[in-house]
Amino acid sequence: MSDTIEKVKCLIIGSGPAGYTAAIYASRANMFPVLYQGAQPGGQLTTTNDVENFPGYPDGITGPEMMIQLQKQAERFGTDVRHGWITKVDFSGDVHKVWVNDEKEIHASTVIISTGASAKYLGLPSEQKYLQLGGGVSACAVCDGFFYRNQEVVIVGAGDSACEEAHYLSKLCKKVTMLVRRDEFRASKIMASRVQNTENIEILFNTETDEVLGDGQVVTGVRVFNNQTKEKHEIPATGFFVAIGHKPNTDIFKGFLDLDETGYIINAQPGTSKTNIDGVFVSGDAADHVYRQAITAAGTGCMAALDAERYLAAKDADFEVATSTYN
Repeated sequence: MSDTIEKVKCLIIGSGPAGYTAAIYASRANMFPVLYQGAQPGGQLTTTNDVENFPGYPDGITGPEMMIQLQKQAERFGTDVRHGWITKVDFSGDVHKVWVNDEKEIHASTVIISTGASAKYLGLPSEQKYLQLGGGVSACAVCDGFFYRNQEVVIVGAGDSACEEAHYLSKLCKKVTMLVRRDEFRASKIMASRVQNTENIEILFNTETDEVLGDGQVVTGVRVFNNQTKEKHEIPATGFFVAIGHKPNTDIFKGFLDLDETGYIINAQPGTSKTNIDGVFVSGDAADHVYRQAITAAGTGCMAALDAERYLAAKDADFEVATSTYN
């Protein structure tokens, strides 16, 4: 074996609440985890200005600050946090092989995948501008809807998730305008009926977004156009929600791990973090297409570390399950 190959007991791919929580538990279990942060250190939460629904923060906290604190906590127990991302894997043999930035090769006894999922956006420059500013563009109504209480918002999407998020916003906001690109919903009939029968939801069919309007700091409205008549008009709004789906960051695992049709990793045993490959575990949004919350991601990060610890204990008599893990 080449001297350039590094051997590690536990490799964590990706940061964010899932990856850092897995690192905290793995470190306390003497698994000496190595964590690669990925292309977006801290994950999607770093694009969220205010987090008010994570337990333990009565006054709220910004997403970037929470990720800094989680990283420091993981490092406190000995996690080796590194920049860079995994570009290739080979789980075909007894050794779990991964490559960092197409160069460095690592052989890991256990691998915890915490690569998350990326929200899909329209790609408009104005949308991305206010997304980066934290000034009114969001892909998570459950996360950010509270900040638009008694205000008017616009949501883009036509599937079940879009209907669910629009209905959620309707309970908080004065008015919700829903933009549907086609002349019908893609959602199930029951979900479509729910939004159609909600008084403060206005649905505009055959309608697309032309530009997100703002004052340079926050969103003030949305300019839309009818894709049949080409007619444009502006909708006053302080929030612009995009609900056109998520893409799990799992492409490098194709051919090795079982994925569903969308690309989410399938748990080999329900209620665990196990994948179809022994010694490879998944946590966070790479496998969760239902909840997609920071707190649920952190919980599955804990599960993955515990599952990995028990896997090592079963394979190596010299590795004992650390009681500190549960304290």
